[in-house]
Amino acid sequence: MPASAISEQSIQSHTPMMQQYLRIKAEHADMLLFYRMGDFYELFFDDAKRAAELLDISLTKRGVSNGEPIPMAGVPYHAAENYLARLVNKGESVAICEQIGDPATSKGPVERKVVRILTPGTITDESLLNERQQNLLTAVNPLANGYAIAVLELSSGRFWLTEAHSYEQLTAELQRLQPAELLYPEGFDIAGLPLAKTRSCRRAVWEFDVETAQGLLTRQFNTQHLQGFGLQDKHPSISAAGAVLHYVQETQRAALPHIQALLREPPNDAIILDAATRRNLELQQSLSSADTHLSAVLDETVSAMGSRNFQRWLQRPIREQQTLEARYDAVEELCEQERYLELHQQLKQFADIERIVARIGLRSARPKDFARLRDSLALIPALKLLCQTAALTRYDKVIQPFAELQQRLTRAVIENPPMLIRDGGVIASGYDSELDELRELATGASDYLQQLETRERERTGIATLKVGYNKVHGYFIEVSRNASGDIPADYQRRQTLKNTERYIIPELKQHEEKVLTAQARSLAREKWLYDQLFEHCLPFVNELQRTAAALAELDTLAAFAKLAMQQGYCRPQLVSDNNRLQLQQARHPVIERLSDEPFIANDIVLSPERKMLMITGPNMGGKSTYMRQAALIVILAHMGCYVPAEAAVIGQFDRIFTRIGAADDIASGRSTFMVEMTETANILHNATAQSLVLMDEIGRGTSTYDGLSLAWAVAEQLARNIGCLTLFATHYFELTELAEQLPGTVNVHVEAQQHQDHIVFLHRVAEGAASQSFGLQVAKLAGVPGHVISAAKRKLRTLEQESSAQQSLPLEPQPAAPQTPEPQATALLEKLQGVDVNELSPKQALDLLFEWKKALD
Repeated sequence: MPASAISEQSIQSHTPMMQQYLRIKAEHADMLLFYRMGDFYELFFDDAKRAAELLDISLTKRGVSNGEPIPMAGVPYHAAENYLARLVNKGESVAICEQIGDPATSKGPVERKVVRILTPGTITDESLLNERQQNLLTAVNPLANGYAIAVLELSSGRFWLTEAHSYEQLTAELQRLQPAELLYPEGFDIAGLPLAKTRSCRRAVWEFDVETAQGLLTRQFNTQHLQGFGLQDKHPSISAAGAVLHYVQETQRAALPHIQALLREPPNDAIILDAATRRNLELQQSLSSADTHLSAVLDETVSAMGSRNFQRWLQRPIREQQTLEARYDAVEELCEQERYLELHQQLKQFADIERIVARIGLRSARPKDFARLRDSLALIPALKLLCQTAALTRYDKVIQPFAELQQRLTRAVIENPPMLIRDGGVIASGYDSELDELRELATGASDYLQQLETRERERTGIATLKVGYNKVHGYFIEVSRNASGDIPADYQRRQTLKNTERYIIPELKQHEEKVLTAQARSLAREKWLYDQLFEHCLPFVNELQRTAAALAELDTLAAFAKLAMQQGYCRPQLVSDNNRLQLQQARHPVIERLSDEPFIANDIVLSPERKMLMITGPNMGGKSTYMRQAALIVILAHMGCYVPAEAAVIGQFDRIFTRIGAADDIASGRSTFMVEMTETANILHNATAQSLVLMDEIGRGTSTYDGLSLAWAVAEQLARNIGCLTLFATHYFELTELAEQLPGTVNVHVEAQQHQDHIVFLHRVAEGAASQSFGLQVAKLAGVPGHVISAAKRKLRTLEQESSAQQSLPLEPQPAAPQTPEPQATALLEKLQGVDVNELSPKQALDLLFEWKKALD
C-alpha cells in the first residue's frame, strides 16, 4: 500500500497491530519504517518491497489487505546496523520505531513510537560513518543579495554559517563541502548544483523564517541574542541555520547538548577555489579512478580526528597570516629532533573523542564508547608533557586532564564491556553497593544451593541428589529414576528426563522467585546507573570538544612535520606583496611521491615584472605539472604546511582559478569547447589582481584562427586589464609575441631534445619560447602508425611552405600572395613533398639530388 493511500477508513479494516503500524507510517510517508516486533525490525507493503530490493533480503507475506497478502520483509534487531548502513549509503532515510510499552501489562499491541530518524546527513553511529571523512548536513536559502549556507556536522557538533554572493560561489561552496544531505526551501531550483552524491530534501518555506530561526537558535544556546557569535539579531543568514536546527530536532527526537555554538565563516577569510579548480587540482578526488589526489597522498595523520581536520584545512585554505605563522612555528618545533614521532605515537592511541562526545550528547553512546573515552582520557597527562614548548603551549592550555571524569569512568565501566547495555554486565563491581547486593543475590547464591543440596541428601538418603539450574526451567532438584521412590512428600515433579526426575520444593521455589526478581532489579539498576553516566559526562561536553579539536590539530601539524622531514619541504615566507610568487626548485607534491623516476624541480617566479608566464613546449613535457604545482604549493602554504621547494615566497591571494584539461558535460548538453569557454568566462569575470590563474591550451576546441584569436584576447585581458599572476600554457607559438607587446609577460618553455626522429623530455623549464612543439614525435611515441606519421610530415611541410610568406600572426590584413613559381619548380616541390627522407639510404639521397639538379638545369 503506498503511503499516499493510507486513510483512516483503510486503516480500520486491519488488525489492531497493523492499524498501529499504518498510523505511524502515515506520519513518516517519505521514509522506510523499521517497525520493531520482538527480535526483528519489520517492514510492510511498499517499504517491504523496496527494502527487499535494496538489501537483497527475502520478501514474505503476513495477513491480508483488500484481499491481497501483505508484503513483509525484516532484519534481525541485533544485526540492524549493517542493514541501516547500506540503506543510508544509498541515500535512504529510515524511521526507527521501537516498543516503549511493557508487553506484560499491555492490552492489545505494545505501545510503539518513532524514537529516531536516520538520514544521510544526521547519522552519528560509528558503524554508519566513514571515520576519516566529515558527514555534513547543509541548508541553503536564497537571499536578496546571495545565499545563506548553514552547515552542521552532527557527529561532532560543529555548526557554522557562511554566505555565497553569487550562484557560481554557491556552486563552489557545495563542491567544497560535499554535503551528505542538502535542505532547501520550496520554490528554489537546485537543478544546476553539484549534488551527485547528496540527498536533497525540500522543506517548507516557514522553516527558513528568520524569526523562527532566531528563537530556535537562542533556545538551543540558552542566550538572549546571537551577537556573541558575531551575528546581528535576525540577520538574514541565520535563516539557513534555523532550518538545519529544526530538521535535526525533528529527526533526533532528543536534546542536542553538544551543539553549543554557531560559528561564522566569512568567505573572504579563505582563498576561494571554484568547483573547476578543485576538480582540476585533484584536491580530494582524482580525475582517474585511482586514489592519487592530494589528500590521499599527503594525509599522514594517525587518527580519525586528525584526518578530518586535515580535510577541513585542505578544503578551506585560510588567509590569516598570524594563524598560519603559528602553524609554521609548531611544525618547525615538531621537526626538531623529530618530536613529531613521539607525538604521533601518543595520538594514535586516542579514540575518536569528537564523535564519542557527540553520541554522549545524543544519549546514543554505547558501553564501548565510555570505555574508549576513559582510556583516552588516561593518555592526556603524558601528551600534555609533549606540548610544553613555545609553539605548542596554546594546545597545552586547551587540553584538559579530566581527572575526575576519568576516575569515575574507570570505577564505573568494566575493562572490556559488551556492545550493548541490554543484558547488563557493563557496570563494574564496587561502583554501586545496591547493584553489588542485587548481583550477589542473583548470581552469588551458589553457597546457599550447595548447603541445600547437602541438607537434602541427608534428609532423603539419596547420595546422587543434585541441585541445579537452567534458563528454561529455573531451579530444580535432580535424582535418578531408580531413587525416585525415596523422595519426600513435599517434592513436586518439574520435569522428567530419560534417566532422571527433576523436582521443586517450596523452599527452592521461594529462592527462585527471590533470585529472578533480583536479576530483573539488578538489570534495571544497572541501566539506571548507565543513564547516569550520561548525566555525569554532560557538564564536560564543551571542554571535551575543545580538547578533541586540539588533538586533531596536533595530529595534523605532526603530519605536516613528517612531510617536511621525510620529503624535504621548506617553510614558506608569507609577504604582504599581493603580486608575488617565488618558488625555488619547486616540485609537485603528488607526482614526486608516486613516480618511480626522480622529479625534476623548477623555479617559478611571478612578480609585478613577471605577471604572466607564457609557457610553450611539447605535449607530455610537463607544462600542466609545472602550473599545477604552483597552485598546490600556494594551497599547502595556506593550510599551514611546509611546501615542496627549496625556498618559497608567497604573496597574498584571494582566489585560485584553473582552466586545465578537456571534459564535456553530456548531462547538460555542453561540448568540450563550451565547458572550456564557460570556465574561461568565469575567470575573466571574477579574477582580480590578487588572484592566481592557471590557463592551459585555451582555444583548442575550435578552428585554428578562432582558437588563436580567443587565446590572444584572453591572455591580453588577464595581463593588461586584470593584472593577476598567470601561468598560460599554449601551443600557439604566435602568442609568444605578446612578450614584446605586453609589459610583465615573459616567455618560458619546457625543454626537450630531439635525436633523429625521437624526442626526450627533459622536464626543465627555461627562459624563452620553445623552438617547436614536437607534436609528430609525441604522436609516434603514442603508437600512431608510421605511414600516418609520414603523411602528417608531408602535410606539415606543405602547410609550412604555404604560411612562410604570410605574417606570423594572422590577425591583421595580409599582404598580397607571392607570385606563382615556375612550372619546373612546382613539379620539383611536389616530388619533394612526396619523399620521406628518413626512408632514404645515403646513396638514394645522392641519386635523387643529382636527378633534381639535372632537371633544374
